[in-house]
Amino acid sequence: MNEATPTAPWYLRIPPPIWTFALLALAYGLQSSFDWAAAVYTRSPLFAILLSVFGLALTVWGERQFAAVGTEILPASPANKVLVTSGPFRFTRNPMYFGLITVTAGIALYFGTAPFFAVPVLLFLLVNFLFIPFEEAKMQRQHGASYTEYRARVRRWL
Repeated sequence: MNEATPTAPWYLRIPPPIWTFALLALAYGLQSSFDWAAAVYTRSPLFAILLSVFGLALTVWGERQFAAVGTEILPASPANKVLVTSGPFRFTRNPMYFGLITVTAGIALYFGTAPFFAVPVLLFLLVNFLFIPFEEAKMQRQHGASYTEYRARVRRWL
């Protein structure tokens, strides 16, 4: 359990919210540069906004849980002092990622164009196949049986 954590690749040292903003900025640039027809006309922009607000609240709730116990939030941090299993972590092992994806899904529904619909898909692929495997391996090394039990009890997503 005290094995050294491998150095994180460059893309994991960029925090997920930065990746999220970069993908949204790229989508906005593509939408502004080309005449994208709306793929979905949102009948209720309020639903899209509420979905994004829910995602933001979930992300902040997860961050607050980390802050409350004094553990590191950055995925590429060499260690996490505490295995957080309270708050939203009772329902999903990745509430902050789920929240960011939900925010971008709400934004996609609001704008309704292909570039914005690509964002939650790309963000999911990024976190599910790059960030989460690195973090799960780190948590397994650092917390051993506690993490194994938590992983068996709580799903990765929902």
